[in-house]
Amino acid sequence: MSVASEQHGEAPVAGAESTTRRPALSPSRASDFKQCPLLYRLRVVDQIPETPSRVMVRGTVVHAVLERLFQLPAPQRVPAAAAALVEPAWQDLIEAEPALAAMFDGDPAELTRWLASARELLAGYFELEDPRLLAPQACELRVEAQIVPDGGDEPVLLRGYIDRLDVARTGEIRIVDYKTGAAPREVGEARALFQMKFYAVVLWRTRGVVPRQLRLIYLFDRQLLTYAPDETELIRFERTLAAIWAAIMRAARTGDFRPNRSRMCDYCDFRPLCPEFGGTPPPYPGWPTSGAAAPDPGRETALDRAD
Repeated sequence: MSVASEQHGEAPVAGAESTTRRPALSPSRASDFKQCPLLYRLRVVDQIPETPSRVMVRGTVVHAVLERLFQLPAPQRVPAAAAALVEPAWQDLIEAEPALAAMFDGDPAELTRWLASARELLAGYFELEDPRLLAPQACELRVEAQIVPDGGDEPVLLRGYIDRLDVARTGEIRIVDYKTGAAPREVGEARALFQMKFYAVVLWRTRGVVPRQLRLIYLFDRQLLTYAPDETELIRFERTLAAIWAAIMRAARTGDFRPNRSRMCDYCDFRPLCPEFGGTPPPYPGWPTSGAAAPDPGRETALDRAD
């Protein structure tokens, strides 16, 4: 049994609150918990601010440009049009999040170079696809689906944003995700496919059709990664998601969000608070269950998705 919904529109920018307060699981937050339960806690429960990198913010700008590109009439979807959309997308982002402008305070030349690097990533996109030939059914599609685990456990609400959804005239579904980094090695590839399988489960439960293809577009080194899931695999993956949610709920009740040391620690803002590096996390505030203070484990921002 499942309950599903879809909604078109941009993902919230960093700092924007979700309008849906029911706890949910998103691909980014599920990956956080798999990577390190303490990371998940500090982001979701404690909600400690993090400093976005220039690379992450550039990814957000590129995602916004690609969404807007597909709002143009097909013949106008050319490299020059994408390049022209970069500056407006950046201005819109800093209007929504003024603190991001501080990344380039006093260094207009660096900002110019950074915007140029975003245009270079977009130029790479046109080597992989011709958007004039595509007719997406949706871009930045917000989707939700409820899955009911075996054994009568608590239903799990899945929530996420799909960069682009292509649907053939014959009904086959392709899920497309843009990545502004390089095509990953084995560990990174598994993480990316985790995200895509998450979306595949939600679309399957939403529409009753197993997506024909999952397509990852890596703009930095201009590569495509494609994968074809099947129903048996998605059933197994649903069980994985239900197990992750059950583990999150156990940790939420006890406060036992343990650190998990890995190579990803090198990029973590929370190292000063991590026992693995001699730090001490703040006292566990508990898991609020209602009201404005309640954490939304399914909350994702545009920054989350700009890998």
